[in-house]
Amino acid sequence: MSRLFVELYLDEDVDVLLADLVRARGFTVVTTRDASQLGADDAAQLAYAASRQKTFMTHSTSPRPEGPRPEGSGQAHNRADFEALAQTYFSSGQPHWGIIIAVRRDPYELARRLLVMLNRVSAEEMRNQLRYI
Repeated sequence: MSRLFVELYLDEDVDVLLADLVRARGFTVVTTRDASQLGADDAAQLAYAASRQKTFMTHSTSPRPEGPRPEGSGQAHNRADFEALAQTYFSSGQPHWGIIIAVRRDPYELARRLLVMLNRVSAEEMRNQLRYI
């Protein structure tokens, strides 16, 4: 069964205020906290979103903890990580419901930009897409 509107799954580095702002406009938004997925690595987060037919949203860069990045820590995400995951899904023929990579901005500005896209792109059009805002 196909649905018209994109449903979002927000990575843990996305301000939860964004979820509230987008929900207020009638869209379904789940955060990693809502889903009890805090601390999961990038691949697990995308797999979770794909298994629930949610478009995954993250930031192009995340605050990094002091010191070196622990391998597989799930604490620092970036554009290259999710571009590589999207390529892996594409190469293996594994579907996902879209990935949105956003430049870190004020949550109100980010909501404005995101809502423009959500009001123009259907869930079906978002399938297997990688989009930037």
